[in-house]
Amino acid sequence: MTNYDVENELRSNLSSGEKLIWAGKPKTGIIFRSSDAFLIPFSLLWAGFAVFWETSVMTTEAPLFFKLFGIPFVLAAIYITIGRFFIDAKKRANTIYGITTDRIIIKSGLFSSEIKSLSIKSLSDITINQKSDNSGTITLDPTDMIFSTMNGVAYSGTKQAPRLEFIEDVKSVYDIIIDLQRQK
Repeated sequence: MTNYDVENELRSNLSSGEKLIWAGKPKTGIIFRSSDAFLIPFSLLWAGFAVFWETSVMTTEAPLFFKLFGIPFVLAAIYITIGRFFIDAKKRANTIYGITTDRIIIKSGLFSSEIKSLSIKSLSDITINQKSDNSGTITLDPTDMIFSTMNGVAYSGTKQAPRLEFIEDVKSVYDIIIDLQRQK
């Protein structure tokens, strides 16, 4: 999807008189996050034990209950070991961001479209995380997200603060938001 396509898709969500100032998409493909330093070793241990359990009961005369008991754990192991990377990549491929004169729009979703709209005026806490290549993430109002992260590790399935993640030239996008807040 080109930047022109992103802008056109966002324009259909604008109110009358609202002007689109910036539009973008997150980086696509498989991305490793800092939380993976914990999650990858954990997922490998989980998968190893789940496969060991299931292999052990399948090769013995164990009752049917024990043979079936391990299947959900093997499926969970497949998801946390490799599946979550593909789900994350697919979700980011379906995500677009927009900044208008009044709000920040985040349109995303796997199977259906979800639109999150944040008023520029009401944002009280904006955090920028910039990498050496000038890409990065802008987290919007993270103060209301209790228990969604522990020591910087975001857990899948928990409600997380809205963010414009893995965007190019993150500092200029951050400056746009700050400038708009000063105008209000």
